[in-house]
Amino acid sequence: MTLTQGTLEPVAPGEAAPDVDLTAAAGVAEVPPEILAQSLGEYFRAYWQKLKGGDSGLLPVLVAMVIVAIAFELITPENAFLRPSNLVYIFELSTVYMVLSMGEIVVLLLGELDLSIGAVALMGGVIAYKLIQTPSPNFPWWAAILVSLLCCGVIGGLQGILVARVRIPAFVVTLGGFLFFTGMIVILLGGADTSLGLDPTNPNQAVLYNLEQGNINVVVSWVATGVVVVILGSITWFRAASRRRSGLVAPPASLAAIRIALMAAAAVAVLAICTVNRGGVFATIQGLPWVIPVVLGILGFWTLLLQQTRYGRYVYAIGGNPEAARRAGVSLPWIRTWSFALCSATAGFAGILLGSFYYGQYSSNVGDPGQLVLYSVAAAVIGGTSLFGGRGKAIHGVLGGLLIGAIAYGVSLMNLGTLSIPLEYILPGAVLLLAVLVDVLSRRGARTGKDAARV
Repeated sequence: MTLTQGTLEPVAPGEAAPDVDLTAAAGVAEVPPEILAQSLGEYFRAYWQKLKGGDSGLLPVLVAMVIVAIAFELITPENAFLRPSNLVYIFELSTVYMVLSMGEIVVLLLGELDLSIGAVALMGGVIAYKLIQTPSPNFPWWAAILVSLLCCGVIGGLQGILVARVRIPAFVVTLGGFLFFTGMIVILLGGADTSLGLDPTNPNQAVLYNLEQGNINVVVSWVATGVVVVILGSITWFRAASRRRSGLVAPPASLAAIRIALMAAAAVAVLAICTVNRGGVFATIQGLPWVIPVVLGILGFWTLLLQQTRYGRYVYAIGGNPEAARRAGVSLPWIRTWSFALCSATAGFAGILLGSFYYGQYSSNVGDPGQLVLYSVAAAVIGGTSLFGGRGKAIHGVLGGLLIGAIAYGVSLMNLGTLSIPLEYILPGAVLLLAVLVDVLSRRGARTGKDAARV
């Protein structure tokens, strides 16, 4: 199958299908104008046209985060929302939603939905925490994590097979998985009232405990962050310069410099918040929480997988136009199966983080699988991922999860009593509806713009 002049040509019998970039479904992909910009002014003009065309990118969720931060800072008692200790706690609280959302995004990109992700996450956490118990089975922490991710990946793969090959709707398959594995969690725990915990004084168990509770040494935090910023900045700069020397499309040098400066400023701001005296029970200077580089590592993995690999291109192609992708030689069942498997494996790691957030404790009351799946989908969509497939990035899950966590903690700070729990659902629900409305209107605007261009 080849793509020429916006049409699809079938592959001759016995001829192998060529490796085609299918990021844009059927037809020849239009190169975004901001990529072709040769100066900073041209870039911003192209970006403005992109906004007017309905592709708002990260802008809505960033604006929403600013509004939420200002609003809760003004209405919470003693204007406590933006205190360093609270900001660090919000990030730690949000990490589970971030990781879950990054896993859910790969399924949403296909135009599907995984409702089992919350229950699978708790399964992953329980498996890892069971395996690391002493005196038996006493697995090394890394082996416990690998087995947990493998088990969750197999669960997701089996669900993917039912969806992709047996062709049972994903909604039905994953809803069944949600119910089945919610019950299995209770069985693994040994009963509804049974708890499972970690001993932070045990060096092996302390690794999982410190994923959320531990902090990196202050000096090491600053040095390591500086090294990472220099490396990423150098890669950004020299990659763009190399493309320009080769005559390829590359962003203006001034834009690359601005991106590097913003990355450095964000790193300094995060470190400044994490390494000051946070006050209260954190009455000492602490370093960067371990969970921050962990989540950034997961973000990097998903970003590279979706943006820089053939698998990622095929995921976007299937979400944009599955029939065009199929005719171009993409194995839809294979990609869908792997996507569900990777989604569940990512969820399993989120479950490990959840137990660590609750000080290494697991019980049937640690997490509500229904709330986890609702928050994971909401975080992805609020961050900018489309429910209709074909549009979204891993960073959307991080920003959306952070916004969900900020709303949940902001409500708890207001001491509203019996109103706190309802508002933790009502406010994210309202933001979710607004995000879906933006998605629908942006797609409508994009279609209108393309139709006008054809006329």
